[in-house]
Amino acid sequence: MTTTAQPSPAPAPSRPIALITGVGRSIGIGAGIARRLAASGWDVAFTYWTPYDRRMEWGAEPGAAGSIGQELAEAGARTAAIEADLTDPDAPARIFDEAEQRLGGPVTALVLSHAESVDSGLLDTTVEAFDRHFAVNSRASWLLIREYGLRFRGEPGTATGRIVALTSDHTVGNLPYGASKGALDRITLAAAHELAHLGVTANVVNPGPVDTGWMSDDLREALVRGTPLGRLGTPRDTAHLVDFLCSPEGQWINGQLLKSNGGAAA
Repeated sequence: MTTTAQPSPAPAPSRPIALITGVGRSIGIGAGIARRLAASGWDVAFTYWTPYDRRMEWGAEPGAAGSIGQELAEAGARTAAIEADLTDPDAPARIFDEAEQRLGGPVTALVLSHAESVDSGLLDTTVEAFDRHFAVNSRASWLLIREYGLRFRGEPGTATGRIVALTSDHTVGNLPYGASKGALDRITLAAAHELAHLGVTANVVNPGPVDTGWMSDDLREALVRGTPLGRLGTPRDTAHLVDFLCSPEGQWINGQLLKSNGGAAA
């Protein structure tokens, strides 16, 4: 299922277009990336899926898509907010169709910030949860990257296209999330080679411990103690790296898994 929030006209774009998935909450990493790219001169299409946030501990944030879109517009960006269920294999093509139609041009940068993340380990993960994690974190990411590769048209001899995927190294007590993110890593790194002829770079970013409302007090304190700078990461920290990777100056970084975690201990 894919529905739309805040329709907007689609004149010919004067700014490059970024498509960012997983922008469902104003304090999330996806929203931080969207703000940074908008400030750097990008128009932004973004996806969100309210039913996911509603079943998580933090709950849904009413009106988040509209408020995030308004922030981006105030930074000079044209926006398209697209509600999409990424367990649906037809969703990626519809997302690209809507982004192109509403923003009036092709997507130049694809940033994968979405995730299914429900804590469970080897012994208590259900088959349904395992399949859902792989459908969202792995299969949907592959289909989005594939759709991007089928549509992208760069200039010969230039590296103008960008793919950036957010990953995690968390595995213990979080089996389906960690395993499906591991698959995402391989899919994205394959794109660095298989889409090179299109002028596309592809990288994976591990943002480390970023508290966006999911940490307990005990976990937060332990993670702060294990980080040399004595603080947790913020969405802005991740956003600055993604912004660089999407910039012309970042084109020589390709096929890499980068840790942006302040030197946090494993």
